[in-house]
Amino acid sequence: MSETITRQEFLKKAAVVTGAVVAGPALSGTLSSLISLFPPPGTLKELPGLTNPLVREALWWKSACAGVQCTLCPFQCFLPEGMRGLCNVRGNYSGRLMTLVYAQPVAVHVDPIEKKPVYHLYPGSRSFSISTVGCNLKCAFCQNWEISQSLPEQAEGKPMSPEEVVRAALLTQSASIAYTYGEPTVFYEYMFDTMKLAKEKGIRNVVISAGYINEEPLRKIAPLIDVMKVDLKGFSEKFYRRVVKGELRFVLNTLVLLAKLGIFAEVVNLVVPTMNDHFDEIRKMCRWIRRELGPDIPVFFSRFTPQYQLSNLPPTPLETLRHAREIGMEEGLHYVYSGNNPGNPGENTYCPTCKNPLIERYGYAVIANRLKPGGFCPYDNTKIPGIWR
Repeated sequence: MSETITRQEFLKKAAVVTGAVVAGPALSGTLSSLISLFPPPGTLKELPGLTNPLVREALWWKSACAGVQCTLCPFQCFLPEGMRGLCNVRGNYSGRLMTLVYAQPVAVHVDPIEKKPVYHLYPGSRSFSISTVGCNLKCAFCQNWEISQSLPEQAEGKPMSPEEVVRAALLTQSASIAYTYGEPTVFYEYMFDTMKLAKEKGIRNVVISAGYINEEPLRKIAPLIDVMKVDLKGFSEKFYRRVVKGELRFVLNTLVLLAKLGIFAEVVNLVVPTMNDHFDEIRKMCRWIRRELGPDIPVFFSRFTPQYQLSNLPPTPLETLRHAREIGMEEGLHYVYSGNNPGNPGENTYCPTCKNPLIERYGYAVIANRLKPGGFCPYDNTKIPGIWR
């Protein structure tokens, strides 16, 4: 007779982060008491997901030695029995990698698409936005750290199946579903199933990500992605390792792969004072984007506001944002924007040929959209890249 467990019981048993960092007051005892929390491999004859659909087997993993190895992202966490990955939401239980956040969103909102920010998809439209907890990076400046750095058992939310997400998007007349706020890579299975249903209903899929994902999982999900907004957080390995707790090269690989696959991407760089605001570094980044991704990819330089572990820093000076945008245009990028700075000219989309404003914005509001059907400039018929009505 097989043993069955609830989701909460499973979370308690698996409440350990990779590297034996213990999470939660229930795990503050001696080593022997910790070991008692982890059942030996094979204790359960059935997967927990068979009795509780919110805890199910994850995709992208393999057996390795006396545990499992997650192959979803570049960290490729090796997980002995009962251990979780760096993301906190994928763990080894009974010799299988399980996802702890399937259909468990903690943030559900209807946002303007400009809030993502995504500027070249249906300007002025609504985007049904969801996120679970969890992230595979640890950015010191994270603006959604309450979501990204939380554990599943700490989260308060209402279960919402992929079918329910798509129905809600239709009811709210949302043109797209955005997988956002936290890091959608770590709720890959939930995102993948929702995307398939959204495609069937004619709803666009928008992924708001740090781009920290392995090539094979990205190739698998790419046909379902309409736009991927990638946070390129800086342009030095030192910054990524010290402040983001990752490696720049993997994000660059993601951007190059998106271009090869023909997936429309937009890039955002949050300019953090004293951290990644060096103009020579910004110029190198713009040159790399122009060379590897082409001049038509939209690039945002967004204003940092003090929060999380960097609350001691000042907001990004507006002059820094202005100069960063100028550098991008000097390096041949056609669509360079300033973010988190309402009312500035860098919010608008201009024709790269005649320089006339085509889409005027104020914050998240679209004030004017002069594009002709199909995304053409009304003045000289230049084709503007994007997904337009």
